[in-house]
Amino acid sequence: MHQVTVTFPDNTVKTFDHYVTGNELLPWFTLSEGFVVAVRVNNELYSLTRVIDVNARVEPVTNKTSEGSNVYRRSLCFVLAAAARSLYPELRLLVGHSLGYGYYYTLESSGTKMSIDLEALEAKMAEIVSQDLPIETRYVSYGEALDIFRETNQPETFRLLNQISRPRIMINALGDFSDLYFQPLLPRTGCLKVFDLLQYGEGFLLRFPPTAHPDRLTSFEDVPQLFSVYNEYKRWGKLIGVSSVGQLNDLVAQRKAKDFVEITETLQNKKIAEIADRIAARGTVKVVLIAGPSSSGKTTTSKKLSMQLRVLGYEPLLISLDDYYQGRDKTPVDENGQPDFECLEALDVPYLNEILVSLFRGEEVDLPSFDFKTQTRKYTGKKLRMKERTILIMEGIHGLNDRLTPLVPAEYKYKIYLSALTQLNLDDHNRIPTSDNRLIRRIVRDAQFRGKGAAGTISMWASVQRGERNHIFPFQGHADVMFNTALDYELSVLKVYAEPLLRAVRPTESEYSEASRLLVFLNDFSPIPSSYVPGQSILREFIGDSEFKY
Repeated sequence: MHQVTVTFPDNTVKTFDHYVTGNELLPWFTLSEGFVVAVRVNNELYSLTRVIDVNARVEPVTNKTSEGSNVYRRSLCFVLAAAARSLYPELRLLVGHSLGYGYYYTLESSGTKMSIDLEALEAKMAEIVSQDLPIETRYVSYGEALDIFRETNQPETFRLLNQISRPRIMINALGDFSDLYFQPLLPRTGCLKVFDLLQYGEGFLLRFPPTAHPDRLTSFEDVPQLFSVYNEYKRWGKLIGVSSVGQLNDLVAQRKAKDFVEITETLQNKKIAEIADRIAARGTVKVVLIAGPSSSGKTTTSKKLSMQLRVLGYEPLLISLDDYYQGRDKTPVDENGQPDFECLEALDVPYLNEILVSLFRGEEVDLPSFDFKTQTRKYTGKKLRMKERTILIMEGIHGLNDRLTPLVPAEYKYKIYLSALTQLNLDDHNRIPTSDNRLIRRIVRDAQFRGKGAAGTISMWASVQRGERNHIFPFQGHADVMFNTALDYELSVLKVYAEPLLRAVRPTESEYSEASRLLVFLNDFSPIPSSYVPGQSILREFIGDSEFKY
């Protein structure tokens, strides 16, 4: 007899005389809204069909949580892959960048994007959902897994598995269709009722509901400039033959990683030089405003852009928005009664504009400095007067919001939006989220320079993302240019720093589930030594030893 004791969120304890699954525990969960899509078992995410074979504290994961909505989205992607294989077995389904609440897909044959009947594909998905089919999760031998993905025309999944020689591979199956996902899926297809397919570009979008409203789709808000940047980098990746983690790992195995690092850095420097050229061509720019989400590399980008502007004969000067905080006493509070330092009202916007207007008139101004310990503004005697070739550079989360600079004429402003848009996929059907790229950057940076462990960074990440959704993403379409700060080799470098930090998160900590997920993700990358990273790389902002001073 295999006895197991389960402790529920309300501290009810029940002992079972057999191993159990999450499905068997559903009657003991009390929900106010939503439905259970997975369970956390001792702070590890389990599918509802996975066996719980140790004494455990369990809690439900609903479709109204971030973890739960990711389970829903992965399962929806799986149903799409099964439908596409059923209707178009000769084509490869390739996942791409996220756009709004959706993922961009193409169906391709030998690298050529093919036209498909989108209504038929959506109808096939709806049929699979209506049948409420079981999604099986099982282990197969390594050799059997290779055979499956070779025969089903998934070369990048085959390549990735061929580099990671595990004796047992966990796969997902829907009828006679098999696929590989790295995190739990729903146990059945019947719950996946909210989705839509939308023609977009040369492919289509698989649209899904937001976490806050899992029962409905929101209206689609296009950001064509962002999609254009992603497509450009995707074409570049295909051109040089590195568009998946497996292909990157091949370079590492062939001892060609250093060359790829240099090519990637050269491309990024070229893009920054092009932005400097555009600023110069405008002829009227007096202030460059740089914004982007956390760990998008705003500080290093500002410094590298300054160098390129100097090449063109300009005198760039960096102004820190941190010096224009109101102070704790004047900062608005959030819904929890805590100071909201991320809202625009936390800054002294009138005073900032007074300074800028004076500078544009050719007047000399005293630049303030903000003391975060005393929460007061200070003056250190630093003065500034703009010359004919002076350009101000300001970076911060509100840079693209015109409410930050209402007194500055539009022709004086040049707005840059940063995002870490890696064009790499793990394989055909598993994408690399931009937010994961940035979270790993931040985990490494916080440990290197702020003495914070991975659990601390993970615990505040949801709050960071909430601030980004409120203050940054709504204004990304206002940018004059979008700049991609991702370096397609960087996760192979960051893994060396991040893995020991993530392993230090204990199963007794609530952040363990996310730490475990990131460890599984990083395990797919072959390491690249940090010595290959140039001293002025954006990546140095996170791993250290930069030639820039911060």
